[in-house]
Amino acid sequence: MALTITIKPHEKLIIGGAVITNGSTKSELLIENNVPILRGKDIMSPNMADSPCKRIYFAIQLMYVDQENLAEHHKNYWELVKDVSDAAPSRRPILQEISDKVLNRRYYQALKLTRKLIAYEQEVIGNVRSSNASI
Repeated sequence: MALTITIKPHEKLIIGGAVITNGSTKSELLIENNVPILRGKDIMSPNMADSPCKRIYFAIQLMYVDQENLAEHHKNYWELVKDVSDAAPSRRPILQEISDKVLNRRYYQALKLTRKLIAYEQEVIGNVRSSNASI
């Protein structure tokens, strides 16, 4: 069964490892086989991966779209997970969930869970900044 994607003007997406940028009008694509697909809102560029949890997201994204270098991406991922787990033991349950998805090659689902981890991280960073501002 084909997947239909409607793409906004100038929207970027990754399909099967290829970065695609839409032209100036709305487009509709039919994807007729099973390939990794990331829409622009789900794509993280290397310079956006500026925190530990965002780097985890980026590592998973690379696993999803760059199968040729999977071993390297996995190595990087597990190092990042260890660092975050050591720094924030309360996040171990969600890290375990994400890692289960990674081990089962359910990378898109792992990315969705990692967004929750990033949201928590951003909340903690915001709390630290606001407590420092009041000092």
